[in-house]
Amino acid sequence: MKQLTKAEEQIMQLLWQKGEGIVQDIRDAFPEPRPARNTISTIIRILETKGFIDHKAYGRTFVYFPAVSKKEYSKKQISSILSGYFNNSFAGMASFFAKENNLTIKEIDEIMEAIKKELDETSQN
Repeated sequence: MKQLTKAEEQIMQLLWQKGEGIVQDIRDAFPEPRPARNTISTIIRILETKGFIDHKAYGRTFVYFPAVSKKEYSKKQISSILSGYFNNSFAGMASFFAKENNLTIKEIDEIMEAIKKELDETSQN
């Protein structure tokens, strides 16, 4: 899976949030000053070529929707960061972020509890 550019990711974030939309819906979701309609259309075509979005045609109107889930994309990006920067060590990555964000012991404990809860829920399913 390819990595998204910043502009592509902005559009994907909107589509993940909205579920679907026409070019004008996507453009309207941007704050002022909004990108040009042609800019949005071009990025959408690129995202379609990359396989990130698809569309349904209703006459001459195309409704776009994500073909890749946010969770799937996030997982691939985190895996790439983990292997590229932390030698596949989750502990190394977690330690780096804890130091960079000056996390307290209490905050680290809260993260550990959240991870344990998620793992327990996953193992029960």
